[in-house]
Amino acid sequence: MVRSKQEIREEVWRALESSGVTRFPGAQGRIPNFKGANVAAELARTLPAWKSSRVLKCNPDSPQRYLRLRALEEGKLIYMAIPRLREERCFLEIDPSKVRGSLDFASSIRGAFSVGRKVTVEEMRDIDLIVCGSVAVNRQGARLGKGGGFSDLEYALAVQSEKAGPRTPILTTAHSIQVVREEIPLLAHDITLDYIVTPEEVIECPGGLPRPKGIYWEMLPEEKIGEVPVLQRLREKAEKG
Repeated sequence: MVRSKQEIREEVWRALESSGVTRFPGAQGRIPNFKGANVAAELARTLPAWKSSRVLKCNPDSPQRYLRLRALEEGKLIYMAIPRLREERCFLEIDPSKVRGSLDFASSIRGAFSVGRKVTVEEMRDIDLIVCGSVAVNRQGARLGKGGGFSDLEYALAVQSEKAGPRTPILTTAHSIQVVREEIPLLAHDITLDYIVTPEEVIECPGGLPRPKGIYWEMLPEEKIGEVPVLQRLREKAEKG
């Protein structure tokens, strides 16, 4: 029997905490920060997809901060979503060539808001690589976030605006405890992975799992559309033909 997404999340959060591998701010209800996240980041940097990328979309969570810092140090442009996409200019563009202070500070959430430029999804450059956070993954490339659906929505917006597509590689770093053996239920709007990098290994997912082709309006609650200005604008545009 396939367990629910939330059942899998809860088990992974408990396993991480009981194993003593979590770091501040913890695991429960979050994209969990874990011991060895810096090692996983260094392994991720060995991937050809990383080396060839110049523009990244990265999540703002703590375990992927190491990747954000390395990207900036290598001169890569980063787009980071504003939490919950609550503004029309819903992405922060962090250009390392324009950062006058510490790149380490710029890689933090507070730093990104301080040095980043707010842009609309249409103003973004084409994305070469997507870095996302995860709660649970499996080796086939299925992934669970913390349940808000914003990583999926950010990807859908990028696809809808032709800034990313089915061949844009998606990478996550995670602790080995987060790599589960069971099936993870997927819906049409769920993003899937090309690479999972733990402190011990690089997992190249076999592919074949479907990816969102854009925004699935019928799957978006009216409440969420009302909270996300860019969704309101795009729906009005679609309704006008």
